Amino acid sequence: MALCLLIAAMALRDRRDSTAALLGAALAIGAAASMVCTAPTFPRPFAWWGLLILALSSANSVVFWLWARAAFDDDFVPRPWHGVLWAAVAVAQWLDASGVTRSAALEVAIERTLSFASLGLALLAVAQTLVTWPADLVQGRRGLRLVVLIGASAQTVLNSYLSFLEQPSHPTFSMTSVANAFVLFALAGLSAWHLLEAGTRKGSILLPAANVPSSAPAKAPDATIEPALLRRLEQLMTVERIYRREGLTIKLLSVELGVPEYRLRQLINEGLGYRNFNAFLNHYRIGEAKAALVDPEQVEVPVLTIAMDTGFQSIGPFNRAFKAATNLTPTEFRRLSMAGNAARGTTN
Repeated sequence: MALCLLIAAMALRDRRDSTAALLGAALAIGAAASMVCTAPTFPRPFAWWGLLILALSSANSVVFWLWARAAFDDDFVPRPWHGVLWAAVAVAQWLDASGVTRSAALEVAIERTLSFASLGLALLAVAQTLVTWPADLVQGRRGLRLVVLIGASAQTVLNSYLSFLEQPSHPTFSMTSVANAFVLFALAGLSAWHLLEAGTRKGSILLPAANVPSSAPAKAPDATIEPALLRRLEQLMTVERIYRREGLTIKLLSVELGVPEYRLRQLINEGLGYRNFNAFLNHYRIGEAKAALVDPEQVEVPVLTIAMDTGFQSIGPFNRAFKAATNLTPTEFRRLSMAGNAARGTTN
């Protein structure tokens, strides 16, 4: 509990501008609540304050999923329905534990629903980790994301599995409770150690430095980055337009550049300021697409053709990336550009 509350306090003190950090603080507080209400000596039946702690603990599965999305997807933005989902899980747990339903069948149904929801959210968190892992360029985030997230997910899955096997009863001392406490302590200890040591690592998996969009413009090169490699990479992207190549991955680009994959990740992240490989590619793709859309000689070229020519595999990802970069759809961007060109031609 002390380790979890320490993590939450440091997150709220130091990283209030980070969505991932705020969700990390909420996750740590929820974990502390879980440790309280699952203790064998926790008083039953629940008092009103005990019900609040139990609801906070149960809804932590939602917070865990949201934290995974915020920590590993720089473009993630919380939505109002996320809060509604958290409240729904908390209320369902309160109804189940308070006994106000006065229906054993309904309480069993709620318990099963909560167990399925917790399991499903844990699996979604794991999926988020695995899907975004290959394109992640932040070394610290890559190094510990699987250890922390998979470990926490395994603990969630274990609790859900046990809830299906065990009949409702007053918890007592058992090897299961000891194992659960040990896993929670190990995860909290690992998280706290990494957080406290993050100052020497230029960031933390739990508390990213800030909400840096994955499509953020390049920054000044780090002093440890070789200028010759940066120039070669820039040539590949601007002259040879390698971003057009179908199925281009960071591994293929590292082979083309002639450096190990980890060196290329460091080059793009620390040398150019990108946190995501796809955002790095889209910077060049969207730049070429914008030039094509404002070109009067290409006014009849379909948007889909332009998207495919610049390296996108379908129109959907192209539209999303383009709107994220310009706040306009490609069609709107072309129409406004052509209208501006026509207005300038009339003036002249």
